Amino acid sequence: MDKGRKKKLTFITIGFIFLLSGVEYAVILPTIWKYLQTLDAPPYFLGLTLSAFSLSGLLSGPLFGHWSDRTRTTKKIILFSNLFEIAGNFMYFMGFSKWLLLSSRLVAGIGTGAGSSIFGFLTRSTLPEDRSTVFAAVMVCRQVGLLIGPAFNIFLRLCDFRLGPFVVNTYTAPGLFMCLLWILLQLAVVFMYWDLPPLERGKDTPKAPHSVSENEQETEEDEGKDNEEGKPLMHSQELVGSYTSVVASDSHRNRAAPISDPTLNHISPSPGPAESQESPSPFKNFSLSREFLREEVVVLLAAQFITLFNQTALETMVTPLTQKYFNYGELENSLMYCLCGVEVIAGFLFVRWLSRRVAERVILAVGLSICNISCVWCLIFVANPLGGFPWQLTEFIIGVFLQVLGLPFVAVAQISLFSKVTSEETQGFSQGVRRSVGGLATILGPLWAGGLTYNLYIMIGVMMALLVLLTVMLAFSYKRLVEPSQEEETESRVSC
Repeated sequence: MDKGRKKKLTFITIGFIFLLSGVEYAVILPTIWKYLQTLDAPPYFLGLTLSAFSLSGLLSGPLFGHWSDRTRTTKKIILFSNLFEIAGNFMYFMGFSKWLLLSSRLVAGIGTGAGSSIFGFLTRSTLPEDRSTVFAAVMVCRQVGLLIGPAFNIFLRLCDFRLGPFVVNTYTAPGLFMCLLWILLQLAVVFMYWDLPPLERGKDTPKAPHSVSENEQETEEDEGKDNEEGKPLMHSQELVGSYTSVVASDSHRNRAAPISDPTLNHISPSPGPAESQESPSPFKNFSLSREFLREEVVVLLAAQFITLFNQTALETMVTPLTQKYFNYGELENSLMYCLCGVEVIAGFLFVRWLSRRVAERVILAVGLSICNISCVWCLIFVANPLGGFPWQLTEFIIGVFLQVLGLPFVAVAQISLFSKVTSEETQGFSQGVRRSVGGLATILGPLWAGGLTYNLYIMIGVMMALLVLLTVMLAFSYKRLVEPSQEEETESRVSC
């Protein structure tokens, strides 16, 4: 199979992974509140159960990312992580007690840790100028899952039968359904996913050392001998975009020369076992403080935390709020999430188009402005709805619309910028840290909202304060939210 077809099938499989993550969220969230009520769970258990999923993902993300950075593989990581999704959703289907339900989300959350490896893989496999477009496409896949998930729920709510010792009903059916989907995804990963070689920084297409002709190599070697201080650094493919290979660049180039045999052109450009053993570890000169305690990185991590904290807090609040004011059940909530999914997909598609014409920091600023407007609206009209039923419903719809509208702008911009201001060599681990920060937010958000469902002024007031803080941070650090030049990156790593 040719390389282009492998890349296409691999990206399609990644799309299916994020699609299922969205479907899982959409089929479980509308019914989990009443599912817990059937198991005599207290109200705070809703926040605990939602947070358990994020907690395990928070812990597993950096570990899976570190694993992928060291091995430069993601396929086996995805296959391994999906086993936890399968087991966790089957436990959710069993649902004998509230504690088993809590444990099921804890186990399933481990499977989300593979996302850090996937984002690291996408960063190394795409050009910087295309990254926002690719990330937006991946996020669209998840939002499509969020859109079609409620549609599945419309049919799953009709289930009412027994499967051996297990009861299949409105609340347990989503677990069984997702278990079967993740099993099918395992087969897709086995047959349709390949560990593609990374793109070389500064190149338009991935190009292996052996694709250079022997005459060109001899010319470069002669030039290197005549000017040992200048030419090797300029021509070394390993140094370009690398944060660790400074001393080893000459030895890498010498090892690559014999591979120029035309009969070996079909071999994948990824390094072989022998070469990978001699190559320095991407974490050899890595420093947590140097990598993450930089102004632009702190701002982007803060954006990740605050927007996800506010999003999950509002999502936790929505279901009890619609039940209290509008007497909504599973069907109405599913339809509401379906409409929100349409809006988010349209938003991501617009951001995907916009990212080719506007800088990511501009998109981030626009999204943050929308989030501020949304929070002010919710503080005024949602915390204490005014008027009769039609006015209350209108106020609620506008608040949800504004909240959902800002998400695509902030999500795409901060992920793309984060991939550019952090090392590509350790991108899996860095994405794991970013997702862990987001995971911490999705833990604290539901816990915060779950305990303040009837004190909305306090809940939304703190969310507003966090957004104001993020806005100030963005204003002061706006000039630094750009991709550093290759010279700046190299000087930064060598000086350390």
